[in-house]
Amino acid sequence: MEEAIKVLGYYPNEVARSLYQKSSKMIGLLLPDISNPYFPLLAKGVEDYAQQNGYIVILGNVEDNADKEDMYVKFFSQYNISGVLSAASGKRKNNDRVPYVLLDRALEEENYSISTDDRLGGKLAGQAVLESRGKNIIVMAGPRHVSGANDRLSGALSVLNAAGASYRVFETETFQVDKAEETAQKLFNTFKSFDSVIASNDVFALAVMKEAIKRKHRIPEDIQIIGYDDMLFSRLMYPGLTTIAQPAYEVGFKGAKMLVDLIEKKVIIDKIVKLQPELIRRDSLR
Repeated sequence: MEEAIKVLGYYPNEVARSLYQKSSKMIGLLLPDISNPYFPLLAKGVEDYAQQNGYIVILGNVEDNADKEDMYVKFFSQYNISGVLSAASGKRKNNDRVPYVLLDRALEEENYSISTDDRLGGKLAGQAVLESRGKNIIVMAGPRHVSGANDRLSGALSVLNAAGASYRVFETETFQVDKAEETAQKLFNTFKSFDSVIASNDVFALAVMKEAIKRKHRIPEDIQIIGYDDMLFSRLMYPGLTTIAQPAYEVGFKGAKMLVDLIEKKVIIDKIVKLQPELIRRDSLR
């Protein structure tokens, strides 16, 4: 029989099997923006664990669009996806019968989740800028609907307020990569004088560095900048970007393990897991 299968090149139809058995070896992964370099690394962690344990990952890139997210969730339901991992809205979007794990943007404490301790990350960023003699600081606030961005902001402000530092908050409405350069230009047009920027992520930090250089500012002598994520680009840039490293791969890998354990009805001791960020010092701070 096995020889005949090899000769004929037969593979089981997983979609048909899932429709018949009302379950599958497929898991859904919802990402807010695949063009952001943080999320492919998270997705790699998910895929590595899933493949090691016999599962296939179906990706939904929702582009921070609620309608697209709903569309993918309905698709997953129609094809009997065994479970869902979501780094999109931070809210559970399907019925309670399907195992569901929130990644990175977890809002609801009653759900299972894996994320980074972003409040601690914000504190680390604030402390690093103060230690590098930041006197006139711009803090970029990420989108208010993203819980991690709010935690980073509150963490940074708690440190700056405790030190009596001079700072101003610059509101941004998105983490979308294609808005980074426009956002950096707006920052410089809004604030005429500052010596430090705590950016909401590495993409926006690099855009601020580019705009600073275009305007003849020296980094870090005139303006120092710290990012958040520790993307590959951050270490390839010159000056290298000081940043708060998020364990993106680990978030994805551990999230996939938690989901598979839920699918296979294993005992999960820690329902809500927060991983530790780390300060990575390079050349963009004094």
